[in-house]
Order: sequence, then structure tokens, then C-alpha cells
Amino acid sequence: MSLPKLAIAAKPVAHHQLVLLPAGKTLPAGLPQRDFWLKLLKRKDAKVDELTKSPLAADLPDGTRAALAMVDAEQSRFERLTALRKAAMLLLDETPKTLAIVPLGVDDDALLDALYVALVNGVPLPQQKKKMPVALREIVLPRRPAGTESGLALARANLQARELTALPPNLLDPPHYRQRLRALAQEKKFAIEEFDFRKLKKMGAGAFCAVAQGSPADKDGEGGGAAIVRLSWQPKKKAARTVALVGKGICYDTGGHNLKPAKYMAGMHEDMNGSAVALSILCAAAELNLPVRIDCWLAIAKNHLSPTAYAQGDIVRALDGTTIEVVHTDAEGRMVLADTLALAAQQKPGLMIDFATLTGSMTYALGTRYSGVFASSDELAAQAVAAGKASGERVCVFPQDADYEPALDSKVADIKQCTLDGEADHILAARFLGRFVGKTPWLHMDLSAANCSGGLGAVATDTTGFGVSWGLALLQTWAGTP
Repeated sequence: MSLPKLAIAAKPVAHHQLVLLPAGKTLPAGLPQRDFWLKLLKRKDAKVDELTKSPLAADLPDGTRAALAMVDAEQSRFERLTALRKAAMLLLDETPKTLAIVPLGVDDDALLDALYVALVNGVPLPQQKKKMPVALREIVLPRRPAGTESGLALARANLQARELTALPPNLLDPPHYRQRLRALAQEKKFAIEEFDFRKLKKMGAGAFCAVAQGSPADKDGEGGGAAIVRLSWQPKKKAARTVALVGKGICYDTGGHNLKPAKYMAGMHEDMNGSAVALSILCAAAELNLPVRIDCWLAIAKNHLSPTAYAQGDIVRALDGTTIEVVHTDAEGRMVLADTLALAAQQKPGLMIDFATLTGSMTYALGTRYSGVFASSDELAAQAVAAGKASGERVCVFPQDADYEPALDSKVADIKQCTLDGEADHILAARFLGRFVGKTPWLHMDLSAANCSGGLGAVATDTTGFGVSWGLALLQTWAGTP
């Protein structure tokens, strides 16, 4: 789906208006219908400065529906985006065709944030219904704020990540996913390379193939069309730095022989969210022509239960020669990522970032309002936290000290895939993955905030697209661009 059209008019007019106000204890004198709003606040026994957290909407005498949102520069970016999202949804819930954003005494940063919120929430996610929801067609602004192109690129990327994640598993299985990637590569002029099951098996990528072997062969080959797909882009001027983005793309996760119960299998078509995030960061970076070469590696497969599926006790050999003792077949994400990280590391990138809905342990640790990050250095950890603050997608850095790893010692292989105890599994998963990146500077994001009931930050849907804005902010810093 495409974004709403952006129109510029000196005095934005529409039946639905989002009015942005500077923080303060009084309403600005230039606010239309000021007396009306003051009476409404009095009736609700609300103070003006409460509008920074609790926006207010009303139907005006002329039939216009307006929402007041007060922007407080002292609040965090997350808090500002959350307040703007609440205000915008008071209007977008009526599915208007046009939305006007009216800034009264606020700067371009506030206007750009409001535009971004309207863009990402104005387009409904895919639904398979006879009557489809109406998308916002147009957003009217009084001026084009600085950074608009970046905001548009980021909104497109966030929407793409959420659209892919929301698709049902029969419409986004590995073959369909790979078809979409080929079409996208052609459209965006990305180089594309596909390592299918047979090629990976011949290369010795036993960790990836162990997961994929549970899928029956079809017209797209063994492993149900599973593959590691590499998409590459570089700016017009040769870039001095290279980053590898890696994404877990498990299109459906049954848990394998350690079968998930129905409650925990629901929504497992979203287990490919990490790949959607990595792909969408690539698209945004290319659109903005960031001065960095990007290789995007997507580990695309299903984790099926079948007579050929891998089992507890299996010992497999990963691409780098490491032997892995399989302990739990529902820890498939770290298996496909192991070989994908090892493959990406062979290219010696200057930075590697992987994204994955990897562990329930991280969700228990943080809930769904933050995502967890592991970093190979304190400098990268600081950059990750700074990117979270700048983007409004908050992250918490977790330890991965070496003394955690004895829990993964195996009597029969080089390393265990996981433990059955469940203690600190998010940390053990990071220690496991770290075996396959070598000395490459590395960030691992465990996407516990990929799905947050009621929305998160700028995004109103449960499927958040978390990581796209964070990743772009981090790359801009890492590449030395504002």
C-alpha cells in the first residue's frame, strides 16, 4: 500500500484537524475556538498542561473534528510520539479521507513527528475481508518541514515491515517471500543472491538445514523453498564502510517435535518479523542514499513438525564447522541465524546487526514496551541506547559475560543449542550467536517489542515495526550522517 499524498497549503483545511500546541499552562491566543476549548477543559476538570499526555478531541460547531496535542520538548521522543499517536487516533478512528495538521507555535521537529505518526497510522494493515478499511488519502500541512524526505522514507519502511509481518502464513511462506524479494530487488535495483536448501547443504550449513529439512520438498525445492537470501546495495559514491543486516525469517513456527500448544502457536506467522525489519531498514537507507554499503541477509524457512524434522539429541555441523547439540527444536531461530551470521561474517563487514523475535525469555524480562540488545563493545552498546532515545524505540542493553556460557557446554558436541532450564535464555541465545560472528563488531536485537497490545510509541497497531526507526537512527550515526 502507498502512503497518503502530502499537500501543502498556507491554511490547512479539512474536516479532521490535528492541532499542535507548544507546552504551557495556557492555550495560545491564536487557537481557533479558544473559548470553546477552555470551556471543554473546565467541564472535564482538566488542566491545559495535561494535554502533553492526554490529548483532547471535540466536534466543533462547524462540523470539524479537531484534536489538540501539546508538544513538550522536555519529554523524551517516545513520550512525544506516544502523545501524538493518541491525538491522531482520535481523528483517524473515523477513517477520514483527508487530515490537516495545524502547527501553532511549534517547530519543524514537532511537525515532522506529527506527520510521521499520521503516515504510519493512516494506512491499514493487510486484511482478507470483503469490505476493506479505508486508507487516509491526503495529509495537508502549512509548510514542508525540514527532514520530510527522511520521515517519508522511514514511514514507508515501517509500513512495509508491518505489512509483511501481518500477512497470513499461507500468503507469505518461503516461496512467496522469495518471490516478493526478487520483485523488490528489481524495483529497487538491489543485487540479489539466493542460497537455497541444496546449495546450503552442499556448503555445510547444517544448522540452517536442520530446521528447514522438516518442510517437504515442493516446486521451489527441498526444505519447502527455504533459503538464505542476500540483498545488496551501495550508494552512488563508493562507500568506505559496510554493514551487514541479518534477519530471522521463520514464516511459521510450530515448535517442531517440541510442539507449541495452541496458545503459543497463535501468531507464529509473525516469527519472520526480524527479516522484515532488516529488509525495511535496507530500503529506507537506500532511499536516503546513506553513505554506507549494506548487505541484508534473510534466513527464510519454516519450522515444521514432520518425519524428516530435526529432533532433540541431533548433532549438526554449522557452516563454520562448529558442531551443535540440539536440545529443543523450538529454539530454531538461533539455528538458522548461526549459519546466516557465519555466512555474513565471511564478507568482513564493519558492523553486523541481527534482528529476531528470538526468545520468550526476553519478553518475560522486558515485557513488550522495550526490546533487548546485546553489543560486542561498550561503544556499540552506547550507540544502541542513543539510537533508541533518538528514534523513540527504546532498548535495554543486556550482559553477555563469558561466565554464562558454561551452561551451553556439551558432552557430545562443541556447544549446546540451548538449555532446558529456561534461565536467562535470552542471554544464552546471545552467547550462542556470538560464536558465529567472529571478531566482527556486532549488535543483536531480540525483538520483544515486535508486538505490543494497543500499539507502542508512534504506532497504533499491535504489530509495531519496532527496530526500523532504531536501525536507521543507528546507521545514520554510524555512517556519520545527521
